[in-house]
Amino acid sequence: MVSKDPRDVVAEFDRAGEEGDVEALDAVCHPRMLTHSFGPSMPQGIEGVRKFVARRTSSGGGGSWAHVVTVAEGEYVTQFGVRVQEWPGGPFRGFDVPAGTITRDSAFMFRVQDGLITDRWAIRDDLAMMVQLGSIPAPRPEEVPHGTVTSWREQPFD
Repeated sequence: MVSKDPRDVVAEFDRAGEEGDVEALDAVCHPRMLTHSFGPSMPQGIEGVRKFVARRTSSGGGGSWAHVVTVAEGEYVTQFGVRVQEWPGGPFRGFDVPAGTITRDSAFMFRVQDGLITDRWAIRDDLAMMVQLGSIPAPRPEEVPHGTVTSWREQPFD
């Protein structure tokens, strides 16, 4: 049984997602969970989350945290940090993005009620991803991440 502490629920969600364990999602996700960052072609609820995790796993995985800060208050949990991911290549936001390893800032917010995630929001630095992989030319690519957590400190979470 998964702990009902919201931080533990989100940690188990991360583990299931990183390992592609779609069955473990049932223990932490509400059947009608809303994923506010899904596009219109993705189904909502646990079926959409399973499809998302399975698709990421089959294409190289969803990545993992290189650094993360987690803050929880009541039923809300926020994660912010740097994620490392293998991008499988393919269409993304109207661009053909080649495969490769990326590092980008990400923030995820969760609402956890009665031990289950009912809502999830995601914010990622997609511009940095597309510049790193060469799908968008940048005359000064070193300036693309300027203003993000990684640009001001060499070790931002120490």
